[in-house]
Amino acid sequence: MDETAHLRPKIIGARIKRTEDPRLLTGHGNFVDDRQVPNALHVAFRRSDHAHARIVAIDATKAKAAPGVVAVFTAQDLDGLFEPLKATSRMAGYFATPLLPLARGKVRYVGEPVVAVVAESRYLAEDAVELIEIDFATLPAAVDPEAAIGANAPLLHEEAGTNVILSREFKRGDVDAAIATAPFKVKRRFRMRRKTPVAIEARACLAEYDTGRDALTVYSTTQVPGIVRDALSQALDLPGHRLRVIAPDVGGGFGAKGSLYPEELLVAIAARQLERTIKWTSDRMEDLASTSQAFDEIVDAELAFDRDGTALALAADVIGDVGAYSIYPWTAALEPVQVVSFLPGPYRIPHSRGRVRGVATPKAPTGPYRGVGRPISTFVMERLMDMAARQLGLDPKAMRERNLVTAAEFPYKVASGIVWDHSGFREGLDAACRAIGYDALRAQQAQARADGRWYGIGIASYAELTGIGSRISVAPGMPINTGTETADIRIDSTGAVTAAFGIAAHGQGLETTLAQVVAEHLGARFEDIRIVQGDSAAVAGGTGTYASRSTVLAGGAATLAAEAVREKVLNAASHLLEAAPADLVAANGTITVVGTDRSLTFRALARAVYSEMGRLPPEARGELAASRTYDPVFGTTTSATHIAAVEIDPQTYEVRIDRYVVAEDCGRIINPLIVDGQVRGGVAQGIGVALFEEVVHDAQGQLLTASLVDYVVPAASEIPPVAVVHLETVSPTTLGGYRGMGEGGTIGSPAAVANAVADALAPLGIEIDELPMTPERLFRLIERAQNAKS
Repeated sequence: MDETAHLRPKIIGARIKRTEDPRLLTGHGNFVDDRQVPNALHVAFRRSDHAHARIVAIDATKAKAAPGVVAVFTAQDLDGLFEPLKATSRMAGYFATPLLPLARGKVRYVGEPVVAVVAESRYLAEDAVELIEIDFATLPAAVDPEAAIGANAPLLHEEAGTNVILSREFKRGDVDAAIATAPFKVKRRFRMRRKTPVAIEARACLAEYDTGRDALTVYSTTQVPGIVRDALSQALDLPGHRLRVIAPDVGGGFGAKGSLYPEELLVAIAARQLERTIKWTSDRMEDLASTSQAFDEIVDAELAFDRDGTALALAADVIGDVGAYSIYPWTAALEPVQVVSFLPGPYRIPHSRGRVRGVATPKAPTGPYRGVGRPISTFVMERLMDMAARQLGLDPKAMRERNLVTAAEFPYKVASGIVWDHSGFREGLDAACRAIGYDALRAQQAQARADGRWYGIGIASYAELTGIGSRISVAPGMPINTGTETADIRIDSTGAVTAAFGIAAHGQGLETTLAQVVAEHLGARFEDIRIVQGDSAAVAGGTGTYASRSTVLAGGAATLAAEAVREKVLNAASHLLEAAPADLVAANGTITVVGTDRSLTFRALARAVYSEMGRLPPEARGELAASRTYDPVFGTTTSATHIAAVEIDPQTYEVRIDRYVVAEDCGRIINPLIVDGQVRGGVAQGIGVALFEEVVHDAQGQLLTASLVDYVVPAASEIPPVAVVHLETVSPTTLGGYRGMGEGGTIGSPAAVANAVADALAPLGIEIDELPMTPERLFRLIERAQNAKS
């Protein structure tokens, strides 16, 4: 036990401005495309313009003869140069598709890379791509996932024998009997339409080849440099010390940059084969067509409840449109299985069953996107709660009060096996209602309705599992361990502190928050600490940043390593200050003898340890460094309640968000400024999910939203001020009491907005069961309802 902890200033919890911001806001960030390597070659891809077709022949003769072209690669040209990869899973009923750099035999979605042209410049490569002639034999395309399930549907992967490439069921209790005997029930089909993350920086990759060492250094816009390094090591049969993956500054990821892509694999293979540096930067059309997409689910759900509003049973059947391939390494099961896993949410439901099928369709693969399945499960469950409240004549707040898991019931296990350890479920609801002035807001709504206005209030409560440890796979059955994180902390001979991690920040402010953890537990000055991340060589084994893990896992590892280094600091300082280590305190870069004016700076101590003769005995000259790995084993629960108030314009059908409040419990907060920014950014994305964003394909699988003219994201003017209330219920299961919170804003906001829109239209008898709720969809719903009444 550290008996001097109370003497050190508290840096954890301080509102410190992000140390990353000065370089990023002044144009001094270092992104992949900023890296200029002399004599680098550039690659451009000829992509499929068919959703489903056989590749009959490829004629690249003219492209090879074009000015500046160095090489042209088809799938056959890559034979023997790499080992194909598969996103495997131990889950029964799952079919793993291969990850190939270029389409082989046939194409399975518009935008799939078919031919790669390597040239002296990107312009010359693009010109040569236009000269490639491909003879496609068009195949039937089952674009709709329900059609793809049919017995006579054309198969995307013939070897699977079906388009249903995964299936799973979770069950607890006698669901059918409970529903059959329940006095009240609500049932609906819900539809969440496909989205794409639209990070401000499109994907990019640069591979530098060292001929003398047969070594590759790959710079990538990735969230997972460790996972990419390990995958490339396997594919190219290169040991890790000859293969390094670096994620420099990354302009947003939101999960979509958390997978290995065909383009990264092709760039690495080509660089090694040509013994040259190769660079690829996606344009926005490529990004919208080929970056992994998400939130494409059909959910048939039924909730049964008693006369007093107590939930009795929940049944759901989910069809997940997973696109053409399994995303590496997360598998195609990642999103659809999480929809059913988290469907009961923070509620006490004694009987529950969730079935899911993942269906391959000729579209870009689905993969991780902020919230991963939980925005859909929360949307469904919260709509059911509001529909049940309306049937019973209960206020939506009262409906939730009767069904939220209480503090006395923790730990609480849901049907899928997820355990809620302890979190402020009821407290979050109460705090959000207080913050928005719920009763007064209802009175305001009554007046608005009396005036003929469409004004609605929506509540959404949810729970999620964050900081997942080694006992649970982030993706169902995935064999890759993602549940540990390592911190390597060292003080050099100048007294400077370097802390290296396996995480990879892409906008979260992790360089700041982790420096705060290190500073407090080591006793160093915050400004003396440098955080190294986004580099597969930083620690022996790391994966990256995803699944709301980095603060919990890296923060825990930082705590352990910093405390180990502080012990070495105090032991060495005890010789120089002639005091017992227990009588010393390290704070703000200085070691002081408690109760005296005797002190020593970290710089002076480091000089004595490493550089000066005769200052210390040999046994006190050990390196001021430590490496520690942290595993939270299961992870922890994060929860929140969102409340939105909206008004619908009866002329334009625009939804204007009038008020928005979030009360969240992310445990002990390291930096409130950064937490607030994460919550508000997540809410903004969730508003896009609810009202604006949709990837649209026609009946032949052609992409109709291949530019930001057609794929609509919300502007700043469409995002309201978001009030954030913090609960800070310290997690009982994680070191430091931290909980993850990077995804929560996107999980709760679509449901809150959907409930508010449904509440606004309740006098018309309209329920919201599909997102995004665009003005066109609203117009048709309202027109239908008004026509039915006339």
